[in-house]
Amino acid sequence: MLTKAKDKQTSYEFVMLEELVKEDHLLRKIDKYIDFSFIYDEVEELYCHDNGRPSVDPVVLFKMTLLQ
Repeated sequence: MLTKAKDKQTSYEFVMLEELVKEDHLLRKIDKYIDFSFIYDEVEELYCHDNGRPSVDPVVLFKMTLLQ
């Protein structure tokens, strides 16, 4: 069934990502103590430097997989 939005958005909400995650959250501790920059060296040969679409940051992909 097709539905259409009746109301239009009339306000904005500004949210800072830093405020959404508590200071003592496990993810903040992981980010503080683990340097994920080694991933770039591990995957560099898998990416083409002069052809194709821009990639998603490999560190972001790794962190998403880690969290799953």
